[in-house]
Amino acid sequence: MKRFYKETGVDAGEDGFRVLLDGKPMRTPAKAVLVVPTRALAEAIAAEWAAVPDKAEINAAHLPLTRLAATGIDRVVARRDEVIADTAKYAASDLLCYRAAGPDSLIGLQRERWDPLLAWAAERHGARLVTAEGIGFVEQAAEARARLHEAVSAHGDLALSALYNLTHTAGSVVIALAVSDGRLDAAGAFAAAQTDELYQVDRWGDDPIAEKQREGVRRDIEACARFLSLLENARLRG
Repeated sequence: MKRFYKETGVDAGEDGFRVLLDGKPMRTPAKAVLVVPTRALAEAIAAEWAAVPDKAEINAAHLPLTRLAATGIDRVVARRDEVIADTAKYAASDLLCYRAAGPDSLIGLQRERWDPLLAWAAERHGARLVTAEGIGFVEQAAEARARLHEAVSAHGDLALSALYNLTHTAGSVVIALAVSDGRLDAAGAFAAAQTDELYQVDRWGDDPIAEKQREGVRRDIEACARFLSLLENARLRG
């Protein structure tokens, strides 16, 4: 589908802020009106559509904030408990808990980037996760998993859309919650999630396929972090 509209805008209503295309409310793929709780997010979504060149093909990959909002409206609302469970389950196998057996330089880098985040999760959410060397499964305490499930559940539907995507992209619910809480920015989240990969690049060099994959991860993390930031205090349920 090519660009079919001339102007974008934002309209405030009782239920939030609507994004307008030529004065008409934008709708999600499921035909629901796209309404978000903050003007900042609505304006950012409108800016994505305004940036589409005249008569150019509309590429969903260039509309990450729109996709996250539409997913929250169309899917999370109807499947909230499932989305929470699919996000919180990472507490049982979080990336930050599985450490390299060597070399010492990688062990040290993992400790530097990951230990402060696990300490934050313990202090902020009362979730004390244990670490293990290698890829063998490590059992996490039921209380720690429950605390992180509660932290995920505290998010509103739109925020859950971003939190779910961020958790799956990073392989870590701790990283995702740290971004939502403002403990990590997008660059910090990317560095934490890609610690092992970036270490290997520094040691052995890069290749085009791996570089392209990492850039995709970077863009996804940046979009989710920006989306959560634009939701401001509305990311949490009232």
